[in-house]
Amino acid sequence: MSTIAPAPAIATTQPEPAATARPRWGLLSDYAQLLKLRVTGMVVLTAWAGYYLGCSRAGIPCFGWNLLAALFGIGVVSGGAAALNQVIENHPDSLMLRTQRRPVASGRMGKVHGALAGLFAIAFGSIFLAVTTNFATGLLTLLTAFGYVGIYTPLKRVSTLATFIGAFPGAMPPLLGWMAARNALEWQAVTLFAILFFWQFPHFLAIAWLYREDYARADIHMLPVVEPNGRSTARQALIYAILLLPISLFPSFLGMAGRIYLFSALLLGLGYLAMTIRFGKITAAPESAEARKLARQLLQTSVLYLPLLMAVMMCNARGW
Repeated sequence: MSTIAPAPAIATTQPEPAATARPRWGLLSDYAQLLKLRVTGMVVLTAWAGYYLGCSRAGIPCFGWNLLAALFGIGVVSGGAAALNQVIENHPDSLMLRTQRRPVASGRMGKVHGALAGLFAIAFGSIFLAVTTNFATGLLTLLTAFGYVGIYTPLKRVSTLATFIGAFPGAMPPLLGWMAARNALEWQAVTLFAILFFWQFPHFLAIAWLYREDYARADIHMLPVVEPNGRSTARQALIYAILLLPISLFPSFLGMAGRIYLFSALLLGLGYLAMTIRFGKITAAPESAEARKLARQLLQTSVLYLPLLMAVMMCNARGW
């Protein structure tokens, strides 16, 4: 992917002013939004899969203090990166209907407050991981946060290349979990990274298509904004879904999981691919309600695919 010229304007209605009143649970609720607890929860779950697979049947306890420390540290750093992302993007967030009620964008929380919370979480979480797991895990987690906040976040307003760059920190959680368990970078960990890396593209392109008017309003260069006919969006989603299918089978070939996982991954991958192929129909009528429906169905499929794949891999894990 190359740098793209500024996105063409898309006619939209003006957003309503963001609400400045605190939600029911006050500052606690604001922190939950600032740290993106739902996204952080997915990060923790995929990190847990990496940790479990890293120590499964290898003489290393799969549960206990080490696991809790690893997941806590990774989750704290992830939340801190999300907080800094919202501070940096407070103005674009205030222009987008789906993000304008976030605490910093709405003005309920000051930028300095949000930045200090994010910096503290990243620093504390990284040091905690280095002390309680191993130095490599702490350092890799810190570098992952830097990649997300320092490279991906500002690049979103410059080029569609941001989606590709952002997929690298987005794919790190299971690799970080593996590193926390084994203190070694091995091909099995790289395979887990690759699965998340390729999975992200249909997932995020579906989101970008659903909210392309919002992204255009905030001048964020997502592919569906820059090329509104949908051809590049559909093509890239399909390419990565095709690549994901054989990559998702590698855990069986590398001795990480058995035949049950192999057949399950094949079925799940074919289902994900089929929904991505259907998503390609957006090019027929990009502005239609049907195109939005196809994007939403692909998004829902992607949200189901990943936890199911990881759950089967963990249940069918074996040593080597």
